[in-house]
Amino acid sequence: MLGKCFGVLSVISFFFAIINGNMGELCNSIVSGASKSVTLTISLVGIMTLWSGFMNVLKQAGIIKKLSHLLRPVLRFIFPKSFKSGVATEEITACISANLLGIANAATPLAITAIEKMQSERKSNIASADMITLAVLGCASFNLVPTTVIAIRQAKGALITYEIMFPVWICSGICMVLGIISCRILGKIYGDS
Repeated sequence: MLGKCFGVLSVISFFFAIINGNMGELCNSIVSGASKSVTLTISLVGIMTLWSGFMNVLKQAGIIKKLSHLLRPVLRFIFPKSFKSGVATEEITACISANLLGIANAATPLAITAIEKMQSERKSNIASADMITLAVLGCASFNLVPTTVIAIRQAKGALITYEIMFPVWICSGICMVLGIISCRILGKIYGDS
């Protein structure tokens, strides 16, 4: 789908560049955009590698297991079936912790592992309520420290990179609460198969 959208946008841009006689500017923009995207990607690789490795070290050191016990009351409410059965609790906790730190790139593999473990315990191929909630919280989680956004702001030369913290807390907190409520309401309507 994203490829189709990008293709349509490219054709429209090309068409209007021809009509307006701006083919030279279009070509310069393409080359400039490609160069800037490589530079931005390289600047983000360092911070993503750091935080992904950090999460791996925490998991191997057993800190994620301790964090799981600390967050258990809250996560038991959000993921009742997984925490009742004890399936994928470490992965869920690590995923939520990574999202709290704003490192979704480190959280994604943890979420995939957690969902695979939850699926291995099921007979049905339909996602459970806990799986759906984890996917929703992967997209709408509370960011205590939005490291990716801060890294992008630093890479782009922002003088004050941390001024976005309070608005991020408000927006991500509202999104997280609405995501959990939506999962609960839809879970009641459609049931957990």
